[in-house]
Amino acid sequence: MKLDNILYEVKEGIAWVTFNRPKVLNALNHQTIEELAVVVDDLAKNTAVRAAILTGAGEKAFVAGADIRELASLDPLAAKEFARKGQAVTLALENLSKPVIAAVNGFALGGGCEIALACHMRIASENAVFGQPEVNLGIIPGYGGTQRLARLVGKGRALEILLSGRMVSAEEAFQIGLVNKVVPPEALVQEAEKWAGTILSKGPLAVRYVLDAVNHGLNMSLPDALDYEASLFGLVCQTEDRKEGTRAFLEKRPAQFKGK
Repeated sequence: MKLDNILYEVKEGIAWVTFNRPKVLNALNHQTIEELAVVVDDLAKNTAVRAAILTGAGEKAFVAGADIRELASLDPLAAKEFARKGQAVTLALENLSKPVIAAVNGFALGGGCEIALACHMRIASENAVFGQPEVNLGIIPGYGGTQRLARLVGKGRALEILLSGRMVSAEEAFQIGLVNKVVPPEALVQEAEKWAGTILSKGPLAVRYVLDAVNHGLNMSLPDALDYEASLFGLVCQTEDRKEGTRAFLEKRPAQFKGK
């Protein structure tokens, strides 16, 4: 599929995914969701990709929400299908076995906030603004916002944000645990690359199993999740990476992981 609304580039193991509709603050439309699905599928399959960074073109927005003209024309069946497609993409993004970092450079509203929530970590520029303003339009979030926001910041804070439809500043987002770090706008790209580089220096299989353990474990009871963690621990301990990592530690040298 030809990508018109998303820029996609892989450099030194890091995939850069940039929403590229700056004239409309990178608003999501049907085509953009279709393109994102294609990109996420490639992120999963492309062996050259070990981490991904999502951001928005321009200085004003990550993704400023959905295309309201498209939303206004939806009947109930079309609306449910619209939500299902967005949910499928964000779920695939969340379940990637490679770390995904959202570099939020401005507005992350509605579907844009939901995409950021589906990423494994979020770094925000000081001018970033988050929100789920759907209630202002008489609708609710449809791409997982009601579920992921509550899981991330707690039920009470999530309901306050969801029911008020208000904007959340980058600093408040950091205070409530919605983002991992806030940096000056000019430092956002460098910080995201730094985080991705740090993760890339670790054991690839260990990174994959950590993501797997957290993503799947959150949907289990604690005893089942602990059992799942123990199983993954057993699997990773039979790898060459484990042998290399422990040997390198004992020999006081950097490990040379091979992902085997």
